[in-house]
Amino acid sequence: MDCRPGRILYLEPSSGISGDMLLGALLDLGIELARLEEELRRLPFHGYTLALHPCSRAGIRASKFHVHCEDHGAHSHHHRSFKEIREMIAGSDLSGSVRGKSVAAFHRLAEAEGRIHNRPPDDVHFHEVGAIDSIVDIVGSMIALEELMPVRVISAAVNVGQGTLECRHGIYPAPAPATVELLKGCPVYTNAVSGELTTPTGAALLVALAESFGSLPPMCVERIGYGAGDREIPGAANVLRATLGNPVAQPPGEPVRRQVAVIEASVDDMSPQLYGHFLERALAAGALDVSVVAAQMKKNRPGMQLTLLCSPEQLDAMAGLIFAETTTIGIRYTFAERRTLDRAFQQVQTEFGAVTIKVSSVSGTRLNFAPEYESCRRLALEKHVALKDVMAAASRAYLEFERPGPSSPGRE
Repeated sequence: MDCRPGRILYLEPSSGISGDMLLGALLDLGIELARLEEELRRLPFHGYTLALHPCSRAGIRASKFHVHCEDHGAHSHHHRSFKEIREMIAGSDLSGSVRGKSVAAFHRLAEAEGRIHNRPPDDVHFHEVGAIDSIVDIVGSMIALEELMPVRVISAAVNVGQGTLECRHGIYPAPAPATVELLKGCPVYTNAVSGELTTPTGAALLVALAESFGSLPPMCVERIGYGAGDREIPGAANVLRATLGNPVAQPPGEPVRRQVAVIEASVDDMSPQLYGHFLERALAAGALDVSVVAAQMKKNRPGMQLTLLCSPEQLDAMAGLIFAETTTIGIRYTFAERRTLDRAFQQVQTEFGAVTIKVSSVSGTRLNFAPEYESCRRLALEKHVALKDVMAAASRAYLEFERPGPSSPGRE
């Protein structure tokens, strides 16, 4: 198997993610705790010790990372503003990469908290997040990741938990408001597990580090680390798995693989005229494909099943377009792997005029070709001939174009 340089770190937050879970997973990959402690001493605070303990979660061996504060009341719940934390990190002699990434993660937290409490980021005072253990989690994670560089971080969908949680301001729904704010645009879900699974610190680290979200990419696995959460969850392993490996080169002759978002909506009260308008707008906005099939809806009403493919980054925009231009009140979406052939466009000359041909190939070998509809339709209208005749002429011209030798009059 051909493994390329430039490693991938794949995170699986199936039981959520917190700062201590991420650090536990990174240390379990082989990052040295002594090295982490040495680097963290560059920050201007003290009164804590670090520990890493082996443990088991639902039968899986994992590493539990702890920050022990010497005076729990005085240190772990000290309220620090984002401005204080930023200046503390920026003024240290940590590496530029660690300083920049740590401040970026805290800035995302400050923005999220600021939107919730209607304050500018610099005026946000962190409570739970301002604790020493959370600063260690964020800065420590950046230090540990620097040991793995160069590495691209990719994450699976995030389990955020459900139910309620208790914080300084009272009882809140789980996940916490800051967690929800931070994970906007990221694939999240919940299952039967109650409680807070993804913390604001974990969410901030994830969105600051992950380049993309999706399924496990093709890779040669090098190492696997498991970071344990605080509690045992009946019937589930409360761990964050981190898989480190090298990307697998695309085998010659194999179609290109890409991830897409698949959005679906069921509609039973919409005029077909609206669908045509929506289709045009969606394709103009960058949708990869839009289709509709007949469906039998509840109360025996005929309806339609709408399916739209787009890049994961376009999910929110396309969902908004569906809600704005159709009558549906709900959508479903998943992330899927998509394989496509290489595509190119070639112009050929026919007796009716120039026609564009779409050519599909792999590794330079042509597999399919088709005259472009709009190109043929335009000529059919201009020349007052049947559309099928223009398309047939275009196909003949392309085959002549492909044929080697001097008998290739269709080339242009």
